[in-house]
Amino acid sequence: MKHYKTITELYTANGFPPPENPMLGLVTFDDIRGCEFVEKEFTLGFYKIALKKVKSGTVMYGKTKYDSESGSMFFLKPNQIILMNDIELTEKGFMIYVHEDFLTSHSLHSTIKKYGFFDYETNEALHLSPTEEENFWDIFNKIRKEYYNNQDEYSREIILAHIDAILRYSQRYYKRQFLNRTVISGTTVSKFTKQLQEYFESGKLQKNGLPTVKYLADELAMSTRYLSDLLKQETGKTALEHIHIALIAEAKNLLMNSEKTVAETAYELGFENPPYFSRLFKKEVGVTPTQYREQFLT
Repeated sequence: MKHYKTITELYTANGFPPPENPMLGLVTFDDIRGCEFVEKEFTLGFYKIALKKVKSGTVMYGKTKYDSESGSMFFLKPNQIILMNDIELTEKGFMIYVHEDFLTSHSLHSTIKKYGFFDYETNEALHLSPTEEENFWDIFNKIRKEYYNNQDEYSREIILAHIDAILRYSQRYYKRQFLNRTVISGTTVSKFTKQLQEYFESGKLQKNGLPTVKYLADELAMSTRYLSDLLKQETGKTALEHIHIALIAEAKNLLMNSEKTVAETAYELGFENPPYFSRLFKKEVGVTPTQYREQFLT
């Protein structure tokens, strides 16, 4: 699989106009009209932020297909697999490539890693309203103006401030997307709970141990980060917190209705370390498993 280590390498290989800055690349779809990606499957050694509209063909990130015609924002972190087949893009779109070295000594170097949408799959893209799309174009054009304006010692800070604005607005708009899809979110919560209950009832808990967020996200065809963010927005709790709540409910039932020791209960629930089970139980319930059981003894 082809890996483009630098932005210049990506541009040169695909016939893009050369970048003004080797650490930062800006292109609109109009700029690269007539160019074709020579590699259909590749990875990048840098971040990519893009506003895309696909007329035909499919784009895949990991194992997820994207074929929407609506304007959407995509966020890719370094080394994520990109697969493109027979792509035809509309003229209305842009791509921003940012090498991590461009962020050195700036607050974005660390904060960019905190934006969960860089871990989302492509079908979890940010779908824009016309007003939101216009806002992103306005910021992109400000970056573009600075980019081609004889860069000086102020250029990098100004450009990074605009990129930071794109990320902050994206965070805001994702919140809106979650809130506006309460029916979908509610269905996701129900499906998550059902999947978790089926895991318990199937005996997988005793056989395979505690279910991971990744396992449950895979079962629901979502990325782990998107699932957790969706549940957090809808219920105030992350996917991991929901797993813990379900486990504690199961633990309460076992403690009240069996004579097994706390350690035996922990093993039955998939915990390899009984002291960890006791600490988690006390954190969630406020008392130890033993103290909880004693409350029901006559």
